[in-house]
Amino acid sequence: MTSIYKRLEQAFTEALKNQQALALSTLRMLKTAIRYREVETKRQLTEEELKATIAGQVKQRRDAIGEYLKAGRPELAKKEEEELSILLSFLPPQLSQQECEAEVAQIIKEVGALGPKDLGKVMKVAMTRLAGQADGKMVQEIARRRLTS
Repeated sequence: MTSIYKRLEQAFTEALKNQQALALSTLRMLKTAIRYREVETKRQLTEEELKATIAGQVKQRRDAIGEYLKAGRPELAKKEEEELSILLSFLPPQLSQQECEAEVAQIIKEVGALGPKDLGKVMKVAMTRLAGQADGKMVQEIARRRLTS
């Protein structure tokens, strides 16, 4: 059993004991998403696949927060933010904007990207290396900006 699996089970048990409804529902959704991926792949997920699954759930929450705020529903956005913080606790610390800029610059050098047409090469390496540590949209914006200048 991997460490993320263990941490997830411990957090689930703790939320159950302490009757934390929001944490419990969030962890149930996460466990369901993980189980779905396991059935899909017909095996237990690796650490990287678990991080990718959690990152997918994080992305869903971030998108929902934006939509709820646009629709004028701050109470639902707040709930999504709370769920987001629970999910982020299972991922490595998120990179700051400056750290992400430095990583993308390094990747651009490594792959020898010269212009906007090399964005795909940069993104492939960047998303593999930064999985779970940075938002894909932010990485893409940084890469696109650096490649066009």
